Amino acid sequence: MRDETVHKGYHCAWQIHYHIVFPVKYRKAILDTEVNNIIIETAEAITERYAIEMEAIGADRDHIHLLCSAHPKVAPGSIVQIFKTITAREICRRKPTVKRELWGREFWTDAYYVATVGERAN
Repeated sequence: MRDETVHKGYHCAWQIHYHIVFPVKYRKAILDTEVNNIIIETAEAITERYAIEMEAIGADRDHIHLLCSAHPKVAPGSIVQIFKTITAREICRRKPTVKRELWGREFWTDAYYVATVGERAN
């Protein structure tokens, strides 16, 4: 569910929502229920530590969708970098068998898709 609140900072107001999609390395279908739970728990910790609000997270077996919001100074690429780095570290720490499936390589691909989700007048 998208948050319709206009956020306010010292010098600006914003209502930006990013839809971000990125796949697992080699498009491996390893996003099972356990890995998804780790991702959701880690996303909650990211929200507490960084100025990034995770509004919704959805996953297929080989890629993930994020709907998030952040201050306009936070670039979408930075959101992706923070999310990928922290979630990959947590997944590999809490479920080491995943690392073996990826031959000891990175968890996420370098590629991603990002779009802004605009407001629509009725």
